[in-house]
Amino acid sequence: MPELIREYSPDLVVANGENAAAGFGITPALAEELLGLGIAALTSGNHIWDRKEILSYLAERPGGRVLRPANYPAPAPGRGVYIGKTGRGIEYAVINLQGRVFMPAIDCPFRTADAILQSLAASVKIRLVDIHAEATSEKLALGWYLDGRVTAVVGTHTHIPTADERLLPEGAAYITDAGMTGPYDSVIGIEKEAVIQKFLSQVPVRFEVAKSGTRLCGVLIDADEKSGRALRVERILRT
Repeated sequence: MPELIREYSPDLVVANGENAAAGFGITPALAEELLGLGIAALTSGNHIWDRKEILSYLAERPGGRVLRPANYPAPAPGRGVYIGKTGRGIEYAVINLQGRVFMPAIDCPFRTADAILQSLAASVKIRLVDIHAEATSEKLALGWYLDGRVTAVVGTHTHIPTADERLLPEGAAYITDAGMTGPYDSVIGIEKEAVIQKFLSQVPVRFEVAKSGTRLCGVLIDADEKSGRALRVERILRT
């Protein structure tokens, strides 16, 4: 991350950290370590609840920089929106949503996005959305739905980077999945032999995180700070 920051000089760095703890969930210590690298906010998804110690961390820091999907029902600890300012004083909002197709039946991400956007101050022009979802159709539908109201809609969850990055007509940058940062000599991050064996036998096996073929994936977005419109989106892949 420090190397990428030196190369690109970004105003804002956001990452999804829900699988940082050996592939399943995130711990408070790992969250603080990642934030210390220059990441402004950490989004997440359905695995945010995998480590019990993160529950109290989210509850104690309701306005903190580690997010859970905003469309989880209200009793869930934590929040799904972070509002901050860059070093140059540019206001921004990071919005974390989770899909419902082939996922837990939580609140509607579309209506949740409407409510969040209506609550934002007009001065917050830069608005980044992480849609953590399984179905490509749901991610793309949300991209079209929010076009003209947000700066970017970036999909996560499926671990595979997609090649459909583009600017939508009303100014939102979009990609269906930014891709996994982790070991690619694997099946979505898990030792491939165990996954293959499960497909062959249908017998449950213990999954272990793979160790080789590490890549970093993401997207670089240029935006107009006055209008909030995206100007360019580029995939990043580092081996």
